[in-house]
Amino acid sequence: MLCGKERCPVVARAYQQAKTAPLIDRTNIDGTSPPAVFIGRYGYPYVAVGPLIPPVHGDTMIYDVPELWLKEGIDIDRFIQFRSNLVRGKTLVNIFDLEKNRMVEDTRYMALANNPTDMEAEFTKKPQGRLVIDDNVPPFGPSAPLKKLDAGTLKLDHRIERAFCDTDLLAAEAVKSLYKDGTYVSKIQRAFSVGAFGIKKSRRFVPTRWSITAVDSMLGEHLKQDTKEAPLINEFRVYEHHSLDNNWVVLMLPTSWRYELIEAWYPNTAWNPYGKDVAIMSSFEFFEGRKTYAEIGGCYYAARLVVNEALTRERRQASVVILREALPGYILPVGVWNVRENVRAAVAAAPHKFATLDQSFEFIRTRLKIPIRQWIEHSAVLHDYIYQRRIEDYT
Repeated sequence: MLCGKERCPVVARAYQQAKTAPLIDRTNIDGTSPPAVFIGRYGYPYVAVGPLIPPVHGDTMIYDVPELWLKEGIDIDRFIQFRSNLVRGKTLVNIFDLEKNRMVEDTRYMALANNPTDMEAEFTKKPQGRLVIDDNVPPFGPSAPLKKLDAGTLKLDHRIERAFCDTDLLAAEAVKSLYKDGTYVSKIQRAFSVGAFGIKKSRRFVPTRWSITAVDSMLGEHLKQDTKEAPLINEFRVYEHHSLDNNWVVLMLPTSWRYELIEAWYPNTAWNPYGKDVAIMSSFEFFEGRKTYAEIGGCYYAARLVVNEALTRERRQASVVILREALPGYILPVGVWNVRENVRAAVAAAPHKFATLDQSFEFIRTRLKIPIRQWIEHSAVLHDYIYQRRIEDYT
């Protein structure tokens, strides 16, 4: 490819856009929403609110349920294909104006729905734009201002509806209760974005990008409190997974809670498109936690949630270091769901257990391309553990 990539993301997107264009080359569209909504962040506190509607009918649920994408074996091309089909309707509102008009109200109820919903949308102009790429949010297709919106029969998720109707329940409590009941995290995030939870006077629209990280952070912080009170694991563990040309290794150490996510982006990947060397970045926390937003972004909180899921399920405590290699075949970012679900898949499998850290490193060498030395150089948690072990050896 001229861009130097194994596969060109521009060509991949253009191919899917060319297939979608004839279906949306008009000012009205009808189709079955997964359901899906999107709340923008530009212009905050005035934000663009609206549904995501594909120009197709039928069971489109797979279009917007990240928890199913890995299980269904969705590859990057199919992912681009169905996300490109999602046309975004937009209505500008103040974040507190939850009932501005019928279109806004229908958008909110869509976010609470439990089933794909037939919709008809009329726009003020033809949808325009290319596939929207974001490091936090799954991509979607063209957009246009809404003129009219008609929604079919909505069947609300009764668990979310119950929290929606309780205007005295704090948003954080609603989120934790829904999670405990087994509601998909992505569904909670979607409802959170349309101001479905919390004290009535405090409810507001939350940009989709922010709602994803807010829910991941909230749940991870909640579970972490149980993790920190549990007994330590008895060995070193290594979990692994590979998907979408990403290698994932989760290393657990038998010591008190610490956590770190280290990402290595090869040249010609989404966040290192023009580099000549592998770009490595990380964020971490020790037992006391973090007081500032993680430099590495929303993926930090998505992965932290999942490792605490695993530890609290087992009633154990550990230090956790996640190593991610994004290889050249990872041609465009697909959202933090990729981190959440890949780490979840890794820790769902049986771990490789070792008596020492060195034995763990020997195994990891066979799974990752980057030398262990480089990972240690970029790891605050590993550096601290190795240094402390050496001190204790002499005391």
